[in-house]
Amino acid sequence: MTQISNNPYLDVLRQTEQANAQKAEDPNNKQLDQEDFFKLLTQELSYQDPFKPVDNTQMISQMTSFSTLEGITKMTEEMESLNSVMTSGQALQVSGLVGKSVLIPSNTSHMQEGQDISGKINLPLSAGNVLLQIEGANGELLRSYNLGDQAAGNVSFSWDGQDQSGNPLPAGMYKIKATGLIEGNREELPVATFAHVDSVSLGQGMSDVVLNLQGLGGIKLNEVIEVAS
Repeated sequence: MTQISNNPYLDVLRQTEQANAQKAEDPNNKQLDQEDFFKLLTQELSYQDPFKPVDNTQMISQMTSFSTLEGITKMTEEMESLNSVMTSGQALQVSGLVGKSVLIPSNTSHMQEGQDISGKINLPLSAGNVLLQIEGANGELLRSYNLGDQAAGNVSFSWDGQDQSGNPLPAGMYKIKATGLIEGNREELPVATFAHVDSVSLGQGMSDVVLNLQGLGGIKLNEVIEVAS
């Protein structure tokens, strides 16, 4: 235990002696520190040829190289510590997504009983006679909507979970397709759907964070388009 006196100089000496003693007692300590470097440098000077002494420039270069290496090592350790703190803080923020809905680039959605399915159609150009179709697991057409002419951009949609006759459909997987007339040709349009976040799996960094979605499995955080309530 370090003894504290009223003399700061003596306290520093005691702490240095104790640190050196602990280092000497540790058999696993194989790292060279600044003190070890100067010991080696002293040995080098003592065994050098007196008629061919080490050049001052060479000696200064060795000392500068060691100081630079030591500085880089300390900076690396500080950066790793900072990265750990940032990752922990980001993980706390990501955990706030649990229970929310996120927009993902997929036209397949999982519907819970009593819920609806919503999403967005992306129109790169203005399109006419935009059709939205809901298909079952086997590709059968269950419901269709005519959304008319739409300008370029994102077109929101919502399906109440009922078929064309107004009968409620069971919970399960459904596929949403959209087509529109662009420059006279009917083309399939990109569809993104909202999904419920059940939990979050954390990785080493933000790029490894995975959102576990209700009925759909996992998706990486960087693939999410939008977060909703």
